Amino acid sequence: MLDPAIAAVRLAVRTALAPLEGSAATVLVALSGGADSLALAAAAAFEAPRLGLRVVSVTVDHGLQEGSAEVAARAAEQARMAGVTDARIVRVEVGAEGGPEAAARTARYAALRDAAAETGAVAVLLGHTLDDQAETVLLGLARGAGAGSLAGMAPRRDERGLAWIRPLLAIRREQTHGFCEASGLEPWHDPHNADARFSRVRVRRAVLPVLEAELGPGVALALARTAEQLREDNEAFAEMIDETIEDIVEHIEAGIAISVPALVANPPALRHRIIRHVAQSEFGASLTRTQTLEVARLVSDWQGQGPIDLPGFVADRRGALIAFTARSTERGSEEQGSAG
Repeated sequence: MLDPAIAAVRLAVRTALAPLEGSAATVLVALSGGADSLALAAAAAFEAPRLGLRVVSVTVDHGLQEGSAEVAARAAEQARMAGVTDARIVRVEVGAEGGPEAAARTARYAALRDAAAETGAVAVLLGHTLDDQAETVLLGLARGAGAGSLAGMAPRRDERGLAWIRPLLAIRREQTHGFCEASGLEPWHDPHNADARFSRVRVRRAVLPVLEAELGPGVALALARTAEQLREDNEAFAEMIDETIEDIVEHIEAGIAISVPALVANPPALRHRIIRHVAQSEFGASLTRTQTLEVARLVSDWQGQGPIDLPGFVADRRGALIAFTARSTERGSEEQGSAG
């Protein structure tokens, strides 16, 4: 009789790969060697050939811990034992920008993109579980993040022809460990996963267990369900913005402007999202809640206030328009005017 954990993980992977059935495509599995990614690789090795797909595992050696090369080699060997015939190891150099975790993540994803291009892969499978999703939502709540962050990790994200797929977002961490045990696989236990210096580790080892103990079991499930509901809301808002934005914006020198009457006609939630969308799409800026509300005041509480200096650009009221212009250009024009 098939072990329930193996059955659950295989079903999740089969469901995620079903849209690719018969395409003869290659899919990558991001393999750290931990229980989650090892179970994912083993399930993919079993399911993918039955769907006419090829599996390649990629283990990224960040070189940040002593013995990292041995850990990577062991992960690749475990993948081969699980049926992955092409198990690769990629060594990367990790920078310092954004802190060690962010820098390692940047290097890892760059390596996965390069491996996908090299192998012609159409998708990268990531081993995040329901527990990871719950932790992500809690961390977002602690930061006071908006609905976009609280929506957590998406099951699928498409990026320039490459799909990033998380088949295990409905699978518990205990199931991936059960999968490995039942399959005779020996996952690596990352010491960083026990290091209380990392906020995610504290959430995993202290916060969630306390919530489960005090509020009853099911907190992680509820948090993951909340993320799913918020993701649906975000997708609906995104569609509304796409339908609205073309009719209410116009291009101006060094920037873009939004119609004030059009913004007033929209409810605050949509108004704020339009402001954040313009900031992100035009200037690559992620506005905080406070910054967004300050820009919105130019629409709803106009008292003659001056321009608002924001990351990379300036927002100001110009009659019936809210203008967003690149800060350097704005300042350059002022300096030229002063010089004249």
